[in-house]
Amino acid sequence: MTSLNDLITAIHRTPIVDNHAHPLLAPSAQTKHNLLAITTEAHGNAISSTKSSLPHIRGVKQLASILGCGEDWDEVVRAIQREKAKPDDAWAKRCFEGIEMLLIDDGLDGKDDVLDYSWHDRLTRTPSKRIVRIEKVAEEIIDRYLKQHGELSAEQKAEGILREFEDVIKSAVVDPEVVGFKSVICYRTGLRLTLPSGSVVRAEFVELLTKLNSEGKTDFTRLDGLHFNTWIVHHTASIIEKSSSRVKKPLQFHTGLGDNDITLTRSSPSHLQSFIRKFPEVPIVLLHASYPWTKEAGYLASVYENCYADIGEVFPFISKEGQEKVVREVLELCPTEKILWSTDGHWFPETFLLAVMQVREALEVVLSDYVIKDVLNVSQAIRVVEDLFFNTSNKLYGLGLSLKPLPERAHSPSMTSDLATLTSFLVTYPDTKFLRLQYLDYTATPRLRVIPTKKALSVLRGQALHQNGQLPKLDIGITKASLGLLQNDTIIPGVTASGEYRLKAIFSSLRPGPNEHFASVQGEFYEQDGQEVALCPRSSLRRAVERAKASNLDFLVGFEIEIVFLSRNPCEEQHNGPKYKPLTTSSSHAWNSARALDNNYRVLTEIYDTLARAGIELEQWHPEGANGQYEFVLPPLPPLEAVDTLLHAREIISNVVASHGLRATLIPKPSPIEIGTASHLHISVSSVDKSKTISYESFYAGILSSLPGIIAFTYSKPASYERVVDGCWAGGRWVTWGTQNRETPLRKIEGSHWEIKCLDGLANMYLALAAVISAGTYGHNAGQVLYWLDCKGDPASLASQERKNLGITEALPSDLNQALESLKRNQVLCKALGRDVVDRYCTVKKAEMKLLEGMDEEKRREWVIDRY
Repeated sequence: MTSLNDLITAIHRTPIVDNHAHPLLAPSAQTKHNLLAITTEAHGNAISSTKSSLPHIRGVKQLASILGCGEDWDEVVRAIQREKAKPDDAWAKRCFEGIEMLLIDDGLDGKDDVLDYSWHDRLTRTPSKRIVRIEKVAEEIIDRYLKQHGELSAEQKAEGILREFEDVIKSAVVDPEVVGFKSVICYRTGLRLTLPSGSVVRAEFVELLTKLNSEGKTDFTRLDGLHFNTWIVHHTASIIEKSSSRVKKPLQFHTGLGDNDITLTRSSPSHLQSFIRKFPEVPIVLLHASYPWTKEAGYLASVYENCYADIGEVFPFISKEGQEKVVREVLELCPTEKILWSTDGHWFPETFLLAVMQVREALEVVLSDYVIKDVLNVSQAIRVVEDLFFNTSNKLYGLGLSLKPLPERAHSPSMTSDLATLTSFLVTYPDTKFLRLQYLDYTATPRLRVIPTKKALSVLRGQALHQNGQLPKLDIGITKASLGLLQNDTIIPGVTASGEYRLKAIFSSLRPGPNEHFASVQGEFYEQDGQEVALCPRSSLRRAVERAKASNLDFLVGFEIEIVFLSRNPCEEQHNGPKYKPLTTSSSHAWNSARALDNNYRVLTEIYDTLARAGIELEQWHPEGANGQYEFVLPPLPPLEAVDTLLHAREIISNVVASHGLRATLIPKPSPIEIGTASHLHISVSSVDKSKTISYESFYAGILSSLPGIIAFTYSKPASYERVVDGCWAGGRWVTWGTQNRETPLRKIEGSHWEIKCLDGLANMYLALAAVISAGTYGHNAGQVLYWLDCKGDPASLASQERKNLGITEALPSDLNQALESLKRNQVLCKALGRDVVDRYCTVKKAEMKLLEGMDEEKRREWVIDRY
C-alpha cells in the first residue's frame, strides 16, 4: 500500500527532463550580466527594484540556507563567488542536481558569451540535446548574406536566404542532436499567426533587403514585425509535418511572460488556436505556463492532440502562491501526459537550482492536498509527478530514456516535510479531527493546545514565507510564563506573564491518540525571531544528543513504564475515606503472577491494542509486585523519539484505564507497605561511525561522577525519595554499579547496554535524559576511569571497608533539597545544560516543595495521584 511519503519520495527522486533551457555564461562573460536576473525578467534600470519582489526574497532565503550564509543579497553573492572558485564545476553540479537531461535552446543573443550546449553534459546524467530557435537561424543567414554576398541583388539574396533556411530546417529535422524547434515570434509580431500570400511575404522581404542594401548594412541581428516572421514559423511547421521521421519534432512557442520587449496582450496562447488546428501532425509546446494565461494553455493542451502545456519559467520567477496556482490551474482540465516542465534557466546556474527546489515544493503542497481531499490517490499523484518531470518529455521528444530514480544524495530534504507528514498521517488515520500540540513543563506536567486538523493543514499549506525561506511550520504563541508554572498555575518567583514564545510542532513525534479522533505531537519552544529557547526541555535533550554525536556517540534508549491501577472510591464514600483505594480486582497480585491477569486482561489487552494502533509495539509486559501494578516495556529508540514515545504511551495507558473507571498513577510509593514504582531507563552506547568502537566505560563513569546532581532530575519530587530504600530492587542509595545487580543505581546488562534504575515517572524525562547523556558525554570526552568496581551484592549490606574497596564512598542525596544542592554544585551539568536551565529547574522545585508543605500525608498522596 502506497502512502503520502511515497509521493514525497517520488517528487524528490524522479529525474527531471528540462525541456527548455539556455546555456550558462562563459567565465569571461559573467561580469557582463546582473545576477539579479535569476528571479526576474526585468533588465536595465527596472532590475534594481527586484530586491523587494517576493520571488527575489524567497530566492535569497533559499540560497542562503544552502550556502550557509546570512539572508542578505550581498552575502549570498559573496558566498556564490566562493563556491564558484572551487574546482571541477562543483557549484554548477550542485545547482543542476536532479536534472536528468537538458534540452537547450542556444539561440539567445550574445552567443559568444555562453558555453556550448555540449559543455553542459558534465552537469547531468544524460548528455544534452539542442532546440533550434528558428528566428535565430533566419537572422544568421541574413547576416551572412549581407556580409558575404554584397554583389547579389535583393531578389537574389531573398532567393538564397529562403532556400538556405529551408535546408537548415530540413537538416535539423534529421539531426539526432536536435530534438525540437523554438519560435520567439511572440516577441516579434505576437502569436496571431495570420499568413498572407507567398507573393506578399516575398515582396516584403525583398523590400527589407533592398533597404538594407541601400543603407550599406552588413550586420543583421533581429527579424521583427514582418510577415516574414510568420512565414518562417509556418514553413518550419510544414517541413516538420512533411518529414518522414516516426517522431515528429516538436515546435515550441514562447507564450506569456517575458521581458519588456514583449507585447503582453499578444502573448496569450489562445491566439495560436488556428495554427494548432492547421498543423495537426506537428507537436506544439506552449512554453512558460503561458503565464498569466495558464488556463488557456491547459484548455488547448486538453482539446488538441498535438498541443502540450509546459509550466516552466514561473519557477522561480513568480511567488510561491502563484506557482501553486499555476499547478492547480493547468491540472484543472489538462491530462498529465500533456504537461511537461522546464526551468527556462539561462546564464546563471542558480536559476536552475531555485527552479528545481521550488517546483518540488509546489508539487508537495498541491498534490498532497489533492490526496488528502481524495481528488487523487497516491499512485495517481505519483503519475502526475513522473509525467510532468519525465514521461511526457521523454515520449514527446523521442529521447528513449528509462526512468531511473535519483540517488539518495540528490534527494533533497523536503521543504514541506511537516505538511507531508501530517497529510500522510491523515490518509492513514482519516478520522483524526484534532491535534494535541503538547509540551512537558518543569513540573513534568503534560500541557497542550488542541488545534483542529483543518486549521493545522491550512497553516502548513501556508500563505506566507517564514524567515528561513521554508513554508510555515505549525506553531502557536504561548506565554513565557509557561515554563515557570506550578501544577496549580501559580507563577514561580522571578517569572512574569510578560512576553511570548512560539511553541512549534515537531512532526517526527506525531502519533494517533490518546483519544478517539485525536492525534498528538510534541512541541519545542522558540523565540519570536526563530531562535531556540534555552529553557525548552525537549530542546535541551536535542542539544545533548547533538553534542554527543559530535563526539561520535550514538544511543538507543528504552523505557520501562511501571504504573499502578487504583480503584476510585464512590463520591459518597470520599467524605469518610481516601479518594483512591487499591484495585479491588487484584487482591492476589504478585510479581509475575499469572493470577494478576485474570480480572484485568481486558484492560491490558486494550492497552496493548491501542498502543499498537499508535505504532508503539511493546517488547513485553507483566505484573509487578504492588497491588494493581504493571510494567510495560517499550522498544529501544533514539533518545528524543524514546521520550516522545514514553509520554504518548503513558497518556494512552491512562486514558484506557480511565475508560474502565480506574485511575492509573506513576506515584513512586502508592502504598507505604508495598514496593515502589519506577521508570527504569535502558541505554546502549555505540559509535556514530559504526566501523569504530568506543570505550563505553568512560561514558558510564561520567554518569556515576555526576549522579548526585543527576538525581535532582530523576528523583524530582519529595515523593520520589519515599521509594529510595535499600533491599527493594529500587537501585539503592549508593553511587555505584553492578553487573545484573538490581540493588545498584546503574545495572550493567551486557556490553554497553546498561540500566539506570534511579528514575521514576514523576521526572521530566527530557531533562532527566539530557542530564544523563550530558554527564556521560563529558566522561567519554575526558576519558574518565570507571574506578568503581563491579558490585556483586547489595551495597547497603556491605561493611564500610568492603564498600570502600569497591570504590563505593558516596551516598545518593536523601531528599530533593540535597539533590538540588548537588545539582547546583555540579559544573559539568551546569555547563552542559546551561545555568539558566538549572536555575529555573531549582526555582520550580523549591516552589513545588513549598506548595506541598501545608498538606498532610494523605492529601499529598492524592494530590500526586491526581496529577501523575
